[in-house]
Amino acid sequence: MERLSKIFGSLVFNDNVMKERLPKDIYDVLKNTIHQGKPIDIKIANVVANTMKDWAIENGATHFTHWFQPMTGITAEKHDSFISPTPDGNVIMEFSGKELIKGEPDGSSFPSGGLRSTFEARGYTVWDPTSYAFIRDTTLCIPTAFCSYSGQSLDKKTPLLKSMEALNKTAVRLLNLLEYDDVTRVITTVGPEQEYFLIDKKLYEKRIDLKFCNRTLFGARPPKGQEMEDHYFGSIKPRVAEFMKELDMELWKLGVLSKTKHNEVAPSQHELAPIHTVTNVATDHNQITMDLMKRIADKHGLVCLLHEKPFAGVNGSGKHNNWSMTTNKGKNLLEPGKKPFENKTFLLFLSAIIKAVDEYQDLLRLSVASAGNDHRLGGNEAPPAIISMFIGSDLKKVLKCIENDLPYDEDILSRMDIDVDVLPSFMKDTTDRNRTSPFAFTGNKFEFRMLGSTCNIACPNTILNTIVANSLCDYADILETSSNIDETINQIIKDTMKKHSRIIFNGNNYAEEWVIEAERRGLSNFKTAVDVLPHYVDEKNIKLFEKFNVYTKEELQSRCDILLEEYSKTLNIEALTMIDMAKKDIIPAVCSYIKTLTDTALNKKSLSAEIDCSLEISLVKKLSSLNSCLDIKIEKLNTSILEAKNYSDPKENAEFYKDNIKVQMQEVRAIADELESMVSKEFWPFPTYADLLFSI
Repeated sequence: MERLSKIFGSLVFNDNVMKERLPKDIYDVLKNTIHQGKPIDIKIANVVANTMKDWAIENGATHFTHWFQPMTGITAEKHDSFISPTPDGNVIMEFSGKELIKGEPDGSSFPSGGLRSTFEARGYTVWDPTSYAFIRDTTLCIPTAFCSYSGQSLDKKTPLLKSMEALNKTAVRLLNLLEYDDVTRVITTVGPEQEYFLIDKKLYEKRIDLKFCNRTLFGARPPKGQEMEDHYFGSIKPRVAEFMKELDMELWKLGVLSKTKHNEVAPSQHELAPIHTVTNVATDHNQITMDLMKRIADKHGLVCLLHEKPFAGVNGSGKHNNWSMTTNKGKNLLEPGKKPFENKTFLLFLSAIIKAVDEYQDLLRLSVASAGNDHRLGGNEAPPAIISMFIGSDLKKVLKCIENDLPYDEDILSRMDIDVDVLPSFMKDTTDRNRTSPFAFTGNKFEFRMLGSTCNIACPNTILNTIVANSLCDYADILETSSNIDETINQIIKDTMKKHSRIIFNGNNYAEEWVIEAERRGLSNFKTAVDVLPHYVDEKNIKLFEKFNVYTKEELQSRCDILLEEYSKTLNIEALTMIDMAKKDIIPAVCSYIKTLTDTALNKKSLSAEIDCSLEISLVKKLSSLNSCLDIKIEKLNTSILEAKNYSDPKENAEFYKDNIKVQMQEVRAIADELESMVSKEFWPFPTYADLLFSI
């Protein structure tokens, strides 16, 4: 334990390091500047930069980089060494405050949705001092925001920071009205649970669909999948355990609060869950986690797959976003306490979230929209595309009593008795868990369960922060004119429940009946990414984001276009890969097997006309027919890919890919998977699902 305490954060320029190394006056000014959200003075930055450089060099660093999160969804970095030439032909190690505060990557070479042209190349990375710098390999990584020359956000972090500040201001304003005079700051915290698959690297190298698309485009179901339910929470295999052990150690060095690890539902699927931390830091840490998973897997002869649906027929991978709000005094605003009915602050904030989720269902849905996540949402493994909230029967009863002016009969908290003498009894939680709900209250936080495993959590949390800030702002406007705060709070909760209780659903979100019921309630059901992404630029959404200075209209349009283009590009790559695999591998393999069967039949007949060859003849007929059909479907798919170039508008192009190319890809796969089930393993050109899922 002592060794672990020394390792944790050892490669992070964290508060302890700053307090120890910076002059006290500089440290105090820096901390106050950060907490007040003011620009860093260049004199302060010079001292911090020099101290940061010395610390980094002592820990083996030779370079620094502004580490940022462009609209690609992953991270980007340009490395510069600390060396600076001297007149005598030698070098010294330098790092200035200017280099710490600002960098200049090419602003036109990243997705911008039209915000930047090729000839308008300048972009700026700006130090985010609220997220600690860290060392990876031999490089000092400085978390930064990324914006254009004209100040437009080109990344995922800048809007996140703006949304955090918007929620902070509105929450503090509301709490001060509730006489929490000592509250000066409210932060949102997040703990993203990361699901992933591990497969053998040698098998991965034999599948170009995994290499190019991160998912299998072909694959017949194996005799055994996840139906025995024996993998979930099962004993971790030695090879995987070694990977997890090294992953934990490397994450701990970088200050990532890796806490829980276990086998997930599908074979070869696993999960890592961290302790909650401040949202922008949690976002950085999740990006670090995904990157390290891939790097460390490679060292163990494994490949980490983060795609939402790498294998058909078994569970895909999500990322549960556990979100809450905490004051500078350490109070969790989503903690119900022992008597939720009397906890007006909790009920008010809960109502604000109910209002926000109902009013902006479209924004929450589009925050998780992608081609990959379309394979997962709606299946009996993940929440449906319909947004709803689970709050549990107890809290629903509390809110209903307030709505209808009824007395609340508080039940005595029940104790769980398992009827085994040696096992202790314990208090039941106030709510059960509903794993089918997209947005579930889980005791003192909300779990947004729709995120796909590759998702950068910045966007969902930007939207969640902003829509809740809007509700809190509306409530504060009402309370500021109130002569009786308690009565007004009651009225706010009553009005919220009357207008927005339709969003609350505590039942089975997988049930077909819920789809019908949700439609009756008037809830939205955007089944695909293409259906929902255009709503980024709905008038009400533009007004919301501009109100809190999170996005401009132009920034919203750019994100809409970027994500629609990303959808089309993803399907284009998958379709081209599918054609390549079918024409160069599957069709020739089937032809070879047909030849072998034909030769076998001919040899039998040459030996004796009385030998039965019906099996070979039947197989040859079926295989020949299917192979010809596959070839026809492939040619049709290829023609459609060419036709897609006629649609220059991002929305129209994405719709064409969704309605035509995606459908044709499913048809191609169905034929190929049937062929796989008939062709001898000796001839099949790729590792099968049985190989991939059960090889470790």
